[in-house]
Amino acid sequence: MSAVLDEALLEDTGRLLDTDRSGLLRAAATAGAQVRATWAAAAEVGVGSGGPLDGLRPRALVLLARPGTEYAAARMVAALLAPTCPCPVVVSEVAPPWLGPLDVVVVSHRGSERDPADAQVAEAVDRAVRRNAHVVLTGPAEGPAAAAAGGRAMQVVPRIPGVEGLSAATDLAATFATTRALGLLDVDGEGLADRLDDEAERSGPRHEAFVAPAKALALRFAEHTPLLWGTEPVATALAGYGAVVLAAHAGVVAHAGSVAGAVAVPALSARLESGAAEDSIFADPFDDPGGDAPPPRLVVVSVREDLGTRRLAEEALRRWPVGDTLELDDVDSAGDTPGHDAVRAAVLGLRLDLAALYLGLATGTAGADPAGSARPGVGAG
Repeated sequence: MSAVLDEALLEDTGRLLDTDRSGLLRAAATAGAQVRATWAAAAEVGVGSGGPLDGLRPRALVLLARPGTEYAAARMVAALLAPTCPCPVVVSEVAPPWLGPLDVVVVSHRGSERDPADAQVAEAVDRAVRRNAHVVLTGPAEGPAAAAAGGRAMQVVPRIPGVEGLSAATDLAATFATTRALGLLDVDGEGLADRLDDEAERSGPRHEAFVAPAKALALRFAEHTPLLWGTEPVATALAGYGAVVLAAHAGVVAHAGSVAGAVAVPALSARLESGAAEDSIFADPFDDPGGDAPPPRLVVVSVREDLGTRRLAEEALRRWPVGDTLELDDVDSAGDTPGHDAVRAAVLGLRLDLAALYLGLATGTAGADPAGSARPGVGAG
């Protein structure tokens, strides 16, 4: 059985903030500040105009990241770059053996002492710098990865204290600063930070669910198995990010894929087609052939704004009318360029972060670490 949702908690700001003893909501709300601070730190170490990457035409761009939100965020960047990037973009947990001086490597890591992947990150950094690749390292000023760099990397030290699983904005900012310097993807850092601030305010804990889109999304996920299906590659990568944060913060197992890939999961498609009956107010909860399995909840994820994407989303919702959409309907985000797509993907990523936190707090699953103790936060919310 899935955890029981305390829906009233989401409407009681005082109880909600008291429940969030680790300060997770506040940590998520720093996304805009993370972008500003990281953008400034990147410029100071030469990741920007006039730096060593300015005008460079790399043979390959390698995005190195640990499993989890860092890897999922890197997958989003790769999907954003894919249509126009003149060089291969590789997302990996290890440094490829072919690295050389014509390659650019962006490394994202938190440097947790408890993380067994930290030694692997340090090994990857060591290989990259020994092969004279251009390395942008985002992480703590001290630790195995920083020691492996030995001053041979452009080290972007986050200035906003991070919380495990809630630092995607820092990783995206460092990567977008790099792609902008290389002329591969032009993202306005200040504009991105402003949009993240707006989303954090709209979805903040003081707003009711009919106003806060992240709370509304959490309620749609509750007591269901979320099926996050993207309409195009960036949206599909964002869906993968959503599955990671739902598992991390709410203990919810979600399926991430693409709308076009529904043919590869016929059993899930069949359950969706019978979903109208399962979600009906007249449905008999004791006559459920699925037993204790939560019914699926389709969320069609869209990032791009082109006509083809909208038509695909509409067709999906006609086929599965009990589905919902995850998209930005905002004139401030209008535009059909990779830069606009990057901002929309990052904002929707923050919405998924907050939705997962709300769901986790309302079911009592957010804030616990694998050892069973509360995770350190960044202060009271």
